[in-house]
Amino acid sequence: MPVQVETLSLINAVQALALGLMLWAGTHGDNGPTLMAIRLRALALGIEAAGYAVLALQAFVSPAALLMGGNALNLLAQAMVVVSIRMLLGKPLRIKSATAVAVLGWAGVAWLGIVYPDYRLRVLWGSLAIAANVLLNIEALQGGCRGGGTRARCVLLWVYLLALALVLWRNGALWFGDNPPDQVVTPSPVNVFYVLLSGMQPLLASIGFLLLYNEILRRELHDLARIDPLTGVANRRAIGEVSERMLREARAWRGSVGVLLVDADHFKTINDRFGHEGGDKVLQSLVTCIQSILRTDDIVGRVGGEEFLVLSPGVDAEGVLVLGERIRSTVEREVLQIDGESLRLTVSIGTAVAGPGEWDMNTLRRRADAALYAAKRAGRNRVVAGAELVA
Repeated sequence: MPVQVETLSLINAVQALALGLMLWAGTHGDNGPTLMAIRLRALALGIEAAGYAVLALQAFVSPAALLMGGNALNLLAQAMVVVSIRMLLGKPLRIKSATAVAVLGWAGVAWLGIVYPDYRLRVLWGSLAIAANVLLNIEALQGGCRGGGTRARCVLLWVYLLALALVLWRNGALWFGDNPPDQVVTPSPVNVFYVLLSGMQPLLASIGFLLLYNEILRRELHDLARIDPLTGVANRRAIGEVSERMLREARAWRGSVGVLLVDADHFKTINDRFGHEGGDKVLQSLVTCIQSILRTDDIVGRVGGEEFLVLSPGVDAEGVLVLGERIRSTVEREVLQIDGESLRLTVSIGTAVAGPGEWDMNTLRRRADAALYAAKRAGRNRVVAGAELVA
């Protein structure tokens, strides 16, 4: 029994609708960009299902309605997919570009279908619109199969490369094949295979989309587990991981790593005066001051209530003292506004340096911690080097 284009289109419509409903119902969370991208993808599948349904029911609609409506739905769905993928990846959305492709593609198809009927030119024009959307997706996914990419991005990239190949094959068959069909609903091997393969594309793309969504969620959870929610810097766990990596690299290259423990002076008094909300604002301002001094390779993390650890690779004993003094003086000069009142904050800093013979972070932390408490005992608002305690 020959396969009818209408039958394949109906199957594709049911498949796309089912995928869209599952995507919509299977995602939960706030209204952030990730969830919005999934919902937009689900809506696109619903619109794509409507486009296939129009093709499946072509016996009950006029040729003009089939041409205008079906292509409008499919081009709209493609534009929404472009935006949803870029939203999920955090790339520029290219809404204007996707809209322009959809409008120009639909206008050209309408002209070549009604005003100046030419099936092959109409398919070519529509294929250019499809190719433009596919290229927008490929541009967003570029590098997905290289070292910095992920498996999900690689899967999606291949899906769209195959979609591009399918478009090229269809046009080649229409322009250079024997007995090309004169309508998309005309029974022919070209139309059957095109509708069949184009109907599989939403399924493959949705699988890749969900894999990408899963990878992004896992990365977000990984980051959340390593970021201090108040100040936005690395937490104790993350700073521990970074410190071990820095020490390994420094040891391999016979370098050094400067370690600074920075503690806000009289912080309990600040909390008593302004409350914990005011104290939180002070800590956020302190982090901003510290970050303004650091280089690109330096990192700061929160390791206690008002205590922060700074790691500075390639810094020797003299350099770490200079860095500590720059942080101290910058904080001292800053005038904070808390609940309409002015406040000046000072910090005490203890330092240590990892170098030949000293690669254990726990030992370095203890040296810097002892130096920090020495700074506190000496009157606060000063920098003390751990090496000074040996004498």
